[in-house]
Amino acid sequence: MNKAKRTEIFERLKANNPNPTTELEYQSPFELLIAVILSAQATDVGVNKATQKLFPVANTPEAIYQLGLEGLKSYIKTIGLYNSKAENVIKTCKMLMDLHQSQVPANREALEALPGVGRKTANVVLNTAFGHETMAVDTHIFRVSNRTNIAPGKNVNQVEQKLLKFVPKPYLKDAHHWLILHGRYTCIARKPRCGSCIIEDLCEYKDKIID
Repeated sequence: MNKAKRTEIFERLKANNPNPTTELEYQSPFELLIAVILSAQATDVGVNKATQKLFPVANTPEAIYQLGLEGLKSYIKTIGLYNSKAENVIKTCKMLMDLHQSQVPANREALEALPGVGRKTANVVLNTAFGHETMAVDTHIFRVSNRTNIAPGKNVNQVEQKLLKFVPKPYLKDAHHWLILHGRYTCIARKPRCGSCIIEDLCEYKDKIID
């Protein structure tokens, strides 16, 4: 995979979707942070259904903290791993109140210190809420990066570093959204929809499925 091919891939993805963003629903950096914490091993659709009820009632660290653990669980019990996620969210709200004036910090170290926030979650918040050029590698991005040969790697950290190195600068801020959406709807896990893929001729996947 050379630079010219990568550039053409992202040019097509951009032309198809000029302003990509997360499918999680949010109105503030705090709402985004909570939604991303809740989205681990869950679908964005499932998280949105829960937060559509939660955020009108509580969408600040103080308000969610005041709900308490059981109160928060009543809103998110439809989401997988909701018990541990509720504990992390309550602890995160307390830390935001105590350490960050109830604001979501815009730096990686402070974000990753929050309960329930790992590197991927921090990358999503830094990119989507604050416009940083980060790459949140989930299962979709990992699959697409390896399958297409855009940025092959044996683990998510390798893929993240290669994407940061190889994605042309003009496309870097939006690249992770394009790749997630491509993996979610076109380059799906079991049977990629190669015949309807806008980058099929540029992709270096050896086992393409052309319907």
